[in-house]
Amino acid sequence: MIADRYGRKLYWHIRRLVILHEDADDALQNTFINVWKNLESFRRESSLYTWLYRIATNEAIALINRRNRQSTVPIDDLGSVFAGAAEGSTWFDGDEAVKKLQNAILKLPEKQRIVFNLRYYEEMSYEDMKKILGTSTGALKASYHLAVKKIEEFLKSA
Repeated sequence: MIADRYGRKLYWHIRRLVILHEDADDALQNTFINVWKNLESFRRESSLYTWLYRIATNEAIALINRRNRQSTVPIDDLGSVFAGAAEGSTWFDGDEAVKKLQNAILKLPEKQRIVFNLRYYEEMSYEDMKKILGTSTGALKASYHLAVKKIEEFLKSA
């Protein structure tokens, strides 16, 4: 079953993007609903793995965009809001260095955060990321490089 094999990895991929457990559960549920509805149209031009990640990433982005539209907080301040909300989360039970890294990641622009998470946590190849995000390899490498530099700067100043 697809959910048994990929559910945990997809959950954590989504969770790193949306932060809150409840939001990750909602996005994961929507991901599997979309997979179920569209399974017959899966053309096998990409692997099942990259197709699932593309759907999960799109669901996470859609949830973030809905939350941004409903929020009264300026978009530039959302990283700080997420970082504050994440501090109390069980996801942040690690040591201080892990908390600083997570706060730095949350301050990244959305695309850089997604690229960083896929590359760093999922150890995904640029080729697979290209299939998931529909972006060129060069743009993905640039986004990852910029994300790493911003994280380094944040950690030095923290």
